[in-house]
Amino acid sequence: MNSRSKQNEALPPDIAVDQNGDLATRIHPEPPHPYRSAFARDGARILHARAFRRLAGKTQVFSRLARNLPGDHSRSRLTHTLEVAQISRTLAAALGLNRELAEALALAHDIGHPPFGHAGEKALDTALRQHGLGFDHNLHALRIVTWFEERYPAWRGLNLTLAVREGIVKHSRDYSSATHPELAPYFLDLRPPLEAQMIDLADEIAYLTADFDDGLDSGILTVQGVCQHVPLFRRFYDEVTAQYPHALSKQAIYETLNRMLNALVTDLIEEVRNRVAAIGATTLDDIRRAPNRIAALSPAMEAERAAAKSYLYTHFYNSPGMEEEHERAAQVVQGLFAALMADPTLLPADHQSQIPSEGLARTVADYIAGMTDSYIEQLWLRHCQS
Repeated sequence: MNSRSKQNEALPPDIAVDQNGDLATRIHPEPPHPYRSAFARDGARILHARAFRRLAGKTQVFSRLARNLPGDHSRSRLTHTLEVAQISRTLAAALGLNRELAEALALAHDIGHPPFGHAGEKALDTALRQHGLGFDHNLHALRIVTWFEERYPAWRGLNLTLAVREGIVKHSRDYSSATHPELAPYFLDLRPPLEAQMIDLADEIAYLTADFDDGLDSGILTVQGVCQHVPLFRRFYDEVTAQYPHALSKQAIYETLNRMLNALVTDLIEEVRNRVAAIGATTLDDIRRAPNRIAALSPAMEAERAAAKSYLYTHFYNSPGMEEEHERAAQVVQGLFAALMADPTLLPADHQSQIPSEGLARTVADYIAGMTDSYIEQLWLRHCQS
């Protein structure tokens, strides 16, 4: 078999999630659509959800409200999600997996994030810990698609398929039935399908390359510094500058990052094929019962990815200017949380109605988690700075 045909080799077909199998069922039965699969409909429902639209106003790395925002080109949580969806479609197509399911999961993977990115999530979790609770954006995403979205007169939520709901919960981590009995319908003792496992790696690849792009574009990172400390970047940057010695600096950076992304995706595809072959998997059940998750980079590429991510944490995410943004995010999130806890009448009526069943702290967290950066800033100024 030549290298080109090897690159196009799909996994055994029974590994992919069946468009018409049990995982395509919904909590509320619906008749089949005349020309769209159940998973295509799920992707459309997520795309049209209000929570999805709000991702445009939520931080990826730079807050939309940053006083020194380097321009209009840095990623939002929405543009990041679209990049993950593109990578996920590519991965699924190359491996013969269910592309429509992979795309739906990619579109939903960050829908539960609160404002101000990971800094906002950490601040909200810290606030909830004082009330014996915690915040997990995967579980909040499940709440969004099963309850908070109100688009249909027959039921609450989006009535997504079991496969998409399971993938929302399990794409990036495993949960124990002992600590999360409410998640029992999602096969906690089994691995998620490969379509879901791939989302976590597509997410990693998307934000790794994109964050170098945004970091370099902002001036927080320098090409010299990245080349010195990130071998994965330097290898391709040296190739590009040798091939295109007269290219503009930004063109050389873009081409370097394109090659980085392609190398990561190619490695992931090849490693998944190798791991499937190593355990002799031919069905979805084989994937579910594998001793470890199948979706992973090769050990050599994983080491390079980890080194690149470590550099981003030290020199970008936790750089002095970004630390100021994180501190402000914590101040705004925790300040508004305290204000709403002290006076629940500040909550909208539909959230106040949730207090008897969900408790005040969870209700306040649900309200804050749905906000965009600009909206939470407005409420914080109104209720905490007056």
